[in-house]
Amino acid sequence: MIDRPASWLADAAGARLAAGDPDEPGPRRALIDSRDAGGGDLFVGLRGEHADGGEFAAGALGSGAWGALVGPNHAELETDRPLLVADDPLAALQRLARAWRRELGCKAIGITGSTGKTSTKDILAALLRPRLRTHANRENLNTEIGLPLSVLEAEPGTEVLVLEMAMRGEGQIAELAAIAEPDVGVIVNVGPVHLELLGTVERVAAAKAELIRDLPAGAACVVPASEPLLDAHLRDDLDTWTFGPGGQSMLLSFDGGRAEIEARGERHVLDLGYSEPHNLLNTLAAVAAARAIGVSPQGRVDVQFSSMRGQVVELPGGVTVVNDCYNANPMSMRAALEHLVDSPAERRLAVLGTMAELGGEADRYHREIGVRAAELGIDLLVTVGEQALAYAEAFDGETHAVGTPEEAGALLEELALPGDRVLVKGSRSVGLERVLA
Repeated sequence: MIDRPASWLADAAGARLAAGDPDEPGPRRALIDSRDAGGGDLFVGLRGEHADGGEFAAGALGSGAWGALVGPNHAELETDRPLLVADDPLAALQRLARAWRRELGCKAIGITGSTGKTSTKDILAALLRPRLRTHANRENLNTEIGLPLSVLEAEPGTEVLVLEMAMRGEGQIAELAAIAEPDVGVIVNVGPVHLELLGTVERVAAAKAELIRDLPAGAACVVPASEPLLDAHLRDDLDTWTFGPGGQSMLLSFDGGRAEIEARGERHVLDLGYSEPHNLLNTLAAVAAARAIGVSPQGRVDVQFSSMRGQVVELPGGVTVVNDCYNANPMSMRAALEHLVDSPAERRLAVLGTMAELGGEADRYHREIGVRAAELGIDLLVTVGEQALAYAEAFDGETHAVGTPEEAGALLEELALPGDRVLVKGSRSVGLERVLA
């Protein structure tokens, strides 16, 4: 709950309180979907390309919402509930979130990266929760809209915010950092993503490094030990932690779920419920971030990974599906295929959709993944969509091409045998979760 009165919310958002009691106790959260609005909710009517969310404010208030934040053209809405009016409701939402973050007075950790940032967020939150009251983004609340909504969900008494930050172009990480004001910035990695907008991996690195640039002096940053693309963006006035082989947070051993990690001379023994190499690397970043705010994690780590990120589904008939279809890029696709090969199975099948936003080099990146799948000995490859056909061009094993996720699901019912393990992975726009429908 935002335990401040309506008048405080209006001032913090740079809005005018056009209706309602200024002393009304604050809402429990903010949201933008009027269909979900109920008691204790501040409905924010955002303007979009095709609709003005303020048009749904009356419906949200009728459903019992605490109040509404809308644009000036909805200032005359008749209600006795708090009605906050701002020229730009999105900017007002962001100002309100920044003000609440300051009221909380807690530490904040911002996490970005080309791949693995959600899993790193989930791991770090699991490391911190036994020791600090921790609030982290739910699922994909990591954009210029989602991040402020997530901050406003944090309860009074929160001791640390763990905030994933997504980006597609320049300036977006800076926008999120201005809201979250992180004390620690984590860049998990840099790779060929969003090339359609940014053009080069160097520009991707610069966009991610806005997080480093905008940290206050004396803050901490956590970066891969072997990422030269970030070297030019590091700062002498920050406490820089490196992770991975040759870094300050490194894996000494891993056996049977027991990870021994050394971070700046201190040993951490963690019992993990996962073994993927990329998530072990993410764990090293998370340990460094925890140490940067004075937490020394040890013992059992119970991670609840966000949905569609390596989720293992056991199907009737003895077929195991790895549902990793939330997103895909060349880095995460390689990591997922390599983990598939390392997992016990009679056969290993891959259902692969398009990797989006790769620009003019998209076909080359897709063919390279096909080559890697062949090198790893993947037994069968199913491509979903036209651009995904490039995977098969470089794959010398059994291939099948379908146009939709539903067709892929029907094909799997025919092809998958007991003991098979199936990876389902592609960019979010492909909708590969429908393979399992």
